[in-house]
Amino acid sequence: MKNYKITVAYDGTKYNGWQKQGNTKNTIQEKIENILERMTGHRVEIHGSGRTDKGVHAKGQMASFKIDTDFHDKEILEYLNRYLPEDISVLDICQVEERFHARLSAKRKTYVYRIWNSKVHNAFEHRFLYTVEDALDIEKMQKTAMNFLGEHDFLGFSSVKKTKKSTVRCVLRSQIEKHGDEIKFIVTADGFLYNMVRIMAGTILEAGLSKREPNSVFEVFETKDRSLAGDTLPGKGLTLLSVEYN
Repeated sequence: MKNYKITVAYDGTKYNGWQKQGNTKNTIQEKIENILERMTGHRVEIHGSGRTDKGVHAKGQMASFKIDTDFHDKEILEYLNRYLPEDISVLDICQVEERFHARLSAKRKTYVYRIWNSKVHNAFEHRFLYTVEDALDIEKMQKTAMNFLGEHDFLGFSSVKKTKKSTVRCVLRSQIEKHGDEIKFIVTADGFLYNMVRIMAGTILEAGLSKREPNSVFEVFETKDRSLAGDTLPGKGLTLLSVEYN
């Protein structure tokens, strides 16, 4: 068996997320696995770097799988892209050491949450943007984003219920960028909890709407109380940009 790593990009609009589920076949993982199984003639299990939710997109999702094949890397890449839907692309493939695992070997991930701040909707990119028509205070949003930097317990900024696993994460980058009517929240961390980025983005948005102060972030860290954080913004505005490994 050979171990491969692939880079995948997808428009998640019409899919029920990355991870294969028992009640639907409409997931990114299943689409790719089915094609690899057709190519190799044996069962294939793909491990993604993370489980992007329904409607969430990716430009740099990483995945790994083991297959028994005589196909060269380029031939596997061409085969996948020949049969995948137009809204899923495999950008790169390479053979990696046997112990490599796309999720367990990942060291850092970067996401972007995109907000369209205008009364005029973006006709061409609306699937990738969350539209907010009210005026936003960019300075408050920037201050709120900065308060996420460092190592904190992000339980209150997640949809995770009680867990024995650590909910401490280290945020290495957290910033707001404004490009015309578009506002981007870009965040890099050593890992993310369930819905963490979307709740962070919702908290930042509430600060931009003057519904909370930037320092309210610290109260959520201290109490771990989900109800004190912002709303979970829709998945459509979220894109996984990249995954880094040693």
